Order: sequence, then structure tokens, then C-alpha cells
Amino acid sequence: MQIYRAHVLVCGGTGCTSSNSEKIIKEFETRLKETNLENEVKVIRTGCFGLCAQGPIVIVYPEGSMYTQVKVEDVQEIVEEHLLKGRLVKRLLIGDIDVEDVTKSLENVDFFKRQKRIALRNCGVINPENIDEYIAYDGYKALEKVLTEMTPAEVIDIVKRSGIRGRGGAGFPTGLKWEFASKSQNEQKYVCCNADEGDPGAFMDRSVLEGDPHSVIEAMAIAGYAIGANQGYIYVRAEYPIAVKRLNIAIAQAKEYGLLGKNILGTGFDFDLELRLGAGAFVCGEETALMTSIEGKRGEPRPRPPFPAVKGLWQKPTILNNVETYANIPQIILKGPEWFSSIGTEKSKGTKVFAVGGKINHTGLVEVEMGTTLREVIYDIGGGIPNGKKFKAAQMGGPSGGCIPAEHLDTPIDYDSLIQLGAMMGSGGLIVMDEDSCMVDIAKFFLEFTVDESCGKCPPCRIGTKRMLEILERITSGKGEEGDIEKLELLAKNIKAAALCGLGQTAPNPVLSTLRYFRDEYIAHVKDKKCPAGVCKALMSYTVFEDKCRSCGICAKQCPVGAISGQKGVPYKINKDKCIKCGVCEQKCPFKAIAKAN
Repeated sequence: MQIYRAHVLVCGGTGCTSSNSEKIIKEFETRLKETNLENEVKVIRTGCFGLCAQGPIVIVYPEGSMYTQVKVEDVQEIVEEHLLKGRLVKRLLIGDIDVEDVTKSLENVDFFKRQKRIALRNCGVINPENIDEYIAYDGYKALEKVLTEMTPAEVIDIVKRSGIRGRGGAGFPTGLKWEFASKSQNEQKYVCCNADEGDPGAFMDRSVLEGDPHSVIEAMAIAGYAIGANQGYIYVRAEYPIAVKRLNIAIAQAKEYGLLGKNILGTGFDFDLELRLGAGAFVCGEETALMTSIEGKRGEPRPRPPFPAVKGLWQKPTILNNVETYANIPQIILKGPEWFSSIGTEKSKGTKVFAVGGKINHTGLVEVEMGTTLREVIYDIGGGIPNGKKFKAAQMGGPSGGCIPAEHLDTPIDYDSLIQLGAMMGSGGLIVMDEDSCMVDIAKFFLEFTVDESCGKCPPCRIGTKRMLEILERITSGKGEEGDIEKLELLAKNIKAAALCGLGQTAPNPVLSTLRYFRDEYIAHVKDKKCPAGVCKALMSYTVFEDKCRSCGICAKQCPVGAISGQKGVPYKINKDKCIKCGVCEQKCPFKAIAKAN
């Protein structure tokens, strides 16, 4: 086995790949060969490091120096200065670290030092396409322990005592789900993984699959042993080509090593895995719709009961967990349920991964203990709001979740606290909004998504959400009427009570939560015909401040519809009937004499 004096880790996740990390890897290999360092320095393609806003990211070990926003043309300098001469390329180093103490560079960055990584433990650490690297970090050790030292009932007991709840949305106790399936009597059972991540802005599961696919494979084999299943399916969306590629590689490697297939580790236990590609239907994230899709049918939800643990895939007992839930299982088996249950809060154990996006300085993946406050995530880890703007709200749980306003920034993030606030954990999407966000427009955005993604099977979702969207479109276009807000609330409550599946039942949440905390904005849209945030075009107008106008005529020349007129020495005017509210005049005025009037 060849020993290298240094390792260059390059992020190979989707975000960095889209920013040329593959070319960066090839450039490193070329430059190392040119300098005769190819036998001393190893280049490793990893999964996502998490700090997506700073990608592409390169980390050089053993120092642990993190270089950010690396370009192909920077590689030669890193090779010649750092790897050849031992001098840091300080202009590329991540900020907020003591560059003299390079051995602790990551630990000195707030984004990383405040996290606790369990599901993401190997992401950005190992080459996801090399099973040996996974094994070197205790990979498949949990499966070996389960198959050689434990009974299925003991496995389920450990998962139950750990307190882990499903990370895919509803937060149902994982051990209880496994127990139900284990008690169902049938000659055939199945284990399924929900990797059909469809929430806008969510990429937690994708990053785990791209950075640590073997953790999910190992956990599914453990689940199969626990409930008595010999077949598993990973339902992953086809829009995740890197994840699909690495899953296929990982499954083939596990079979080659005897960790999948017949007589695993010589114990007599059989378990196999297959991928099923989804076509991007959001409703297929719902467990019964997902199973219907695996069966080769149109992905539509089925009434429950019977629940999948009794009648699931092909009417056989089935368990379904999402990627993040499975990623925790091997560590729970190895370190014990007491270790896991000591992390988090009384009713929400362990950690949670969030995909943090929107109006925040450090977008990316964050894994924190349950009970961490929203303020810590947004300000201490995420670096706060850009341009000194004020935090307004955070949408948690995607289209199924709700908005949390600034007054609840210090609420601990856990399943029960979020539900009390009118939001939900969901799969972990966290979209941050600043003072310039219109909450009515935000509610409309998420409702547009759910209307588009509705499978149409049940009338409350198919018709009810469409009627809600029509009301919101009327309100944001300046045509809102007295009683519209009350109609929205009534429709929302009826849909929540009557829809067939979780998608329909939670679709009104963004509307209900924004009505709860930002009702004044709805009233301003309906009664005053104003958008306080200045977002809704139909309710905006542009005004020329006469005391600032120099009559230069630049605005009139730039206006695409000729809505501005004037003459030398006289302030220009905007014809509001002709104005299309494009904002070009405000952008082009060199004297700041034109502004939005909300």
C-alpha cells in the first residue's frame, strides 16, 4: 500500500462539480505529475464539505488548510507554493482562521466548529467511490456486529431506545416502525429508502448519497435483518445523476465484498438492493405513492390504514425511511442507544441536517444537535443576513412547513416546538428571508409548487389548493377583496382535514403560518392595495423626487415603454398608467432621484 505525505481533498458534490471541480481535480493531477509529486501527494474526490457558498473547496492534509472558491488557474500556485515549497496560499484560505495555526483550520471556522456531524460524518472526508475508505472509518462494522452478535429483536430494541425519529418529515419513531414490520407475518418483506428529495432548496439527502452512499446501504441491510426482509429498493430521483452513479458503484462494490447478496459474511443472511429512478414527482415523496411508483404504476397515494408495515410494496410488509434516517443507524449500533439519546432534547434525539439557503451569508449543509436555536443556525453558523439587512422569517419544512418569524428566533429546533409554531421539521429545508421579502408572495410561491405537484387524486388537494392559489394571485395583483383572507383560512383548514395524503394535508401550512404571523401584510395588500416589502409588481409605483432630479433625461432614454417625460430645467415625471414597473429608471438614475413607492 502506497503511503503519501499529503492528501488534496476536492469537493465532488453537485454544487462544486457545477463550478468546475472536476477540471480542478484533473489540473491537480497534471500539475503534480509535472512536478514529480504524483507519488507523494494523492488527490481525492470527496462528497460535499457543506460550505456550499464558498465552493469549489480544496482541503490539503495533513495541515487541514481549506482553500475556497478555487479556480482551475489557482491550482498551479497551490501545487508550487503549498505542496512543493510548504508555503500557504493565503489569498485562497477561508476567512476567520488563524493562518499560523493551520493544523486546526477547520476547527477555527464557526461554520464547522458549532456543528455535530453524525449523518454527515464521512461527507467531505472519504472518497465515496472507494469502499475501502468507508471500511477504514468503521464502515460495515455495525452490519458485522448485528449479524454475528445480535438477534433481530435486539437490533429493533436498540433503535427504539435510541429515540431516533424519521428525518423525512413526520418524525415517526423509527424503531416502532421497524417493530410493526417485524411482527407482520409474511414470507416476503421489503426495505425501502426514500431518496426522492423534492422540496425547493433541499439537498440534504443528495449530499449524503453523493458523499457517503455506503452508510445508507449498510443501514438498509441492518434494517432488512431486523424485520426479516431480503430485498431493498432505493427510490432516488433521476435528477441526481452523481448520486445515482455513486450508489451504483457502491452497490457493486458491496456485492463484490460479500456485503450484499447471498450469505452475507457467512451468516446465512441474504439481502440485495436495487435502485429505482423517480421522474421528479413531489408526491412520490409520500410513502404509499413512492411504493406505487416502484411497482411501475402512476405515483399516487393510497388510503391508510393499512399502513406499509402491514401492506406496503406489492401488498407485502414494508418499511420506508429516508436517507438521513438510515445514515444514523450504523453509528447507533456501534456507539449504543444511550450515546445517541444523550444528544438533542427529551423528545427529539440526535442531530438534524439542514440545507440552509436564501438570504444568508453562508449557504450550505448544516448538521446540529436537536434543540439548537434558529438564531444559532442563522447567525452563529450561517453568518447572518447579507448587506446588514434584518431577519424577517425562515421557512422550515419546505412547501409542507411554515414560516417562523423573528420573535421566535430563540425557539429550540425540535419536532414539537416547530409544530407549535405552525411549522414542521420536514426533511430539513431552511429558507431564510430578510426584510425585503413579501410574506404573501412567499406563501404564493410555495402554493404554486404544491398545486403544480398535486397528483390530482383527491378533490381537496386538486381543487382546493387551486382555489387558494387563485385568491393569492388576486391579492398580490391588487385585486384582493374584502373576505378573501377569511376564505383563504377556511379553505386551508378544510384541505388539511380532508386531503388524502401528507402533501395535501400540509399544503396550506405556508399560507396559515404567514397569516398567523404576518396578517398585517395580507391586510395591506387587500385594503390598502400596497405591498409593504415592495415585491408585488402590481402594487408598486415609481416616483421622481423633484428636489433630486437634475432633468438629465437618462431615465427617459432608458425606459423601454416611454413612460417618462420631461424637459430641461423641469423635473421629469412618470406616467403611472404606462409604467410597467421594470425598475430600470431607478437603477439607471445617477442621482438617486427615483425610488419605489410601496
